Amino acid sequence: TDTFIEKDSSINDEIDKMRHSATRSLLTRRDVIIVASVSCIYGIGSPEAYQALHIFFRQGEEYGRDTLLKKLVEIQYERNDTDFHRGAFRVRGDVVEVFPAYDNDKALRIEFFGDQVEAVSEIDPLRGTVLQRLAKCAIYPASHYVSTRETLEKAVEQIRVNLGERIRWFRERNMLLEAQRIEQRTFFDIEMMEETGFCQGIENYSRYFDGRQAGEPGYTLIDYFPDDFVLFVDES
Repeated sequence: TDTFIEKDSSINDEIDKMRHSATRSLLTRRDVIIVASVSCIYGIGSPEAYQALHIFFRQGEEYGRDTLLKKLVEIQYERNDTDFHRGAFRVRGDVVEVFPAYDNDKALRIEFFGDQVEAVSEIDPLRGTVLQRLAKCAIYPASHYVSTRETLEKAVEQIRVNLGERIRWFRERNMLLEAQRIEQRTFFDIEMMEETGFCQGIENYSRYFDGRQAGEPGYTLIDYFPDDFVLFVDES
């Protein structure tokens, strides 16, 4: 039939948190053990982009509050001053609180004095109490599919080219309904990516961001491991 049922992809919040926790740990520590299901070979974003776009600062250094807010948005954190949840941040004057995508029970509080980082703390996200003071802080992206504006623009340009080819392919075969559907859906995704840097189902466009050719395998969790890692496979 001509009935079109759009896929509704949802992400399990706990699994997403564990995936972020795993990739962050692999990029920041050497004493990491990962126990994973077959999902460890499912597609995930580029480890180079994920590492390159993390935010790092120290107490006492020059780092503007507005600069931090802009970078948080760029790495897919959502500003929400009322509902403080994983992957969100809130602002109260010169105080910025960030709920990292890789944690459930700890958030970060960054206090500014002018353009200087006055204090960095780990806090209880529910009560707001300080758990410990930090001398430095690293915040990793809230999505594994992050990219610079330059990479995004190149990806969108290539998506438009391939979309035009696919639309012509459908029209040459008089598949006008299919041509309309793919055009409408893809243009909506492009608009979302250009406005927010993200869209639902962005993993389907990952090869354009990674610069891969059609048919080339994408990145997986395995690509986040160091070169000298040890892998144990249980076939039971």
